Amino acid sequence: MGIFPFFKQREFFSANDKAEIVEAIRLAEKETSGEIRIYVESKNAYMDPIDRAAEIFFKLKMQETDHRNAVLLYIAMDHHELALFADEGIYQKAGKAYWDEEVRRMIANFTRDNISKGIAQCVREIGETLKEKFPYIPTEDKNELPDEIVFGK
Repeated sequence: MGIFPFFKQREFFSANDKAEIVEAIRLAEKETSGEIRIYVESKNAYMDPIDRAAEIFFKLKMQETDHRNAVLLYIAMDHHELALFADEGIYQKAGKAYWDEEVRRMIANFTRDNISKGIAQCVREIGETLKEKFPYIPTEDKNELPDEIVFGK
């Protein structure tokens, strides 16, 4: 414990949980040109979760992928809020009903206290959709965005 323990970043996930989520991202991205990122913070004191997700999406420069096919999974743990924000390329190809269903599935996992497993499952499902809509092209594809979970305040 340091001098100011109240400034220590909260641990939302165990090391194993983090590894499982990051591995799900890496495996999903191996079969698509799409990109998936996760942003977790304790509270969303700012706005509607989808607006907060959009703000973070642009701060992380996720709109700069070649095919506009990046997806952000946003979670505010203490406020029990989540949102999926997809760039225009993948959002249009998958459709609103698909994204609504993914959020519904995540909420179901979260209510069963399977947060890390729910995130990993959502990543796998989004990866399957990205694979279908934006398949991996070996001559073109590169990992455009980091795979690690981003933690806010």
